[in-house]
Amino acid sequence: MRIIKSSVEVLTPIDRDEILKRIEDAGRTCYKSEDKITENSASKFVKGIIKSGHESVIEHVNLSVRFLTNRGVTHEMVRHRHFSVSQESSRYADYTKDKFDNQVRFIDIKEGFPDISDDLYEEWEHDCFATEASYQAIKEIGGKTDLARNVLNNSTATEIVLTGNLRQWRHFLKLRTSKNAHAEIRVVANKLLDELREELPEVFGDINE
Repeated sequence: MRIIKSSVEVLTPIDRDEILKRIEDAGRTCYKSEDKITENSASKFVKGIIKSGHESVIEHVNLSVRFLTNRGVTHEMVRHRHFSVSQESSRYADYTKDKFDNQVRFIDIKEGFPDISDDLYEEWEHDCFATEASYQAIKEIGGKTDLARNVLNNSTATEIVLTGNLRQWRHFLKLRTSKNAHAEIRVVANKLLDELREELPEVFGDINE
């Protein structure tokens, strides 16, 4: 058994200038103000678009993001219907094989619940040990992977790739970084928001300000 941390990786190369220019070009089509495009006009234009709520313009840019998180979190992610989704399949990922070091990985519950008591953490850890033992036992007596996966708990680590346009990412981040979001999805959502604020402040800088 391995207890690991979650992670986030933006797969799409982010060329900030190119993205802002593409958004500006599309947006100025609406207002027929293409004559106002200059070398440095895109940043201000995009900030204005976001402030005005004209977010359909930013749908012209897509980003793909890979998350390493737990299965409870991915159950929430796939409810965002406008994302394209590719997720690690527990039917085909055999955690008794060498590529997984012959063990099940679990996302550390302390990430989402840093104040968890030692007793509760030990109980969770014990459950993860039992989960792995049950999974391995089913495999050892001839059960197939798609049967063994039924004992995996929500803390089991999984990878998922989501692709969506910038408007959908803004919706996702506003919803999943709020104080009302589940603690564990908030962890990875905040990791992504921190990166996108730095890379594309015109588009994401206002979220949670």
